[in-house]
Amino acid sequence: MAISKDKKKTLVADLTELLSSSKMTVFAKYQGLTVAELQELRKNARENGVKIKVVKNRLVRVAMGEIAVYKDTDTTGLEGQLLYAVSDSDEVAPAKVLAEFAKKHEALEIAGAFNDAGAVVPLEDVKALAALPSKNELIAQVVAQLLSPATDSISGLAGGVSAIVSGLEAHAA
Repeated sequence: MAISKDKKKTLVADLTELLSSSKMTVFAKYQGLTVAELQELRKNARENGVKIKVVKNRLVRVAMGEIAVYKDTDTTGLEGQLLYAVSDSDEVAPAKVLAEFAKKHEALEIAGAFNDAGAVVPLEDVKALAALPSKNELIAQVVAQLLSPATDSISGLAGGVSAIVSGLEAHAA
């Protein structure tokens, strides 16, 4: 069923706004996924601050043409049935969400991505991004590394004091 011109204009306007604020847009082939599986993907994405859009590639191209950074972007990879995962707050989240979902659902296949500068991100780089820890995990690792010397020093001092006390008690006895 064809959609009206007004509906297309609305979709393009929504896509233009979404892509303009996006830090990373990852697209994937989804042919073979059931409606329930797509709903599960959308739920997982929402929990991670990612929006999933299923729209015609032609409308995505039109929306990209209206955004200055995407005007010269190569869109030849936008072929077949694609869904778009978009995040305006985290560059890694769309790749992570789709990669995690693809582990359980073989019908989903990541096809590529665009970054916020309008550059095409190769598939290998998207997969590498998906393998990275999340922003919060990285922050936790840095904090743990910064606290490590203090924790080690305190443990060493506590162990040293107890060893001295034990030695004195053994000597006195």
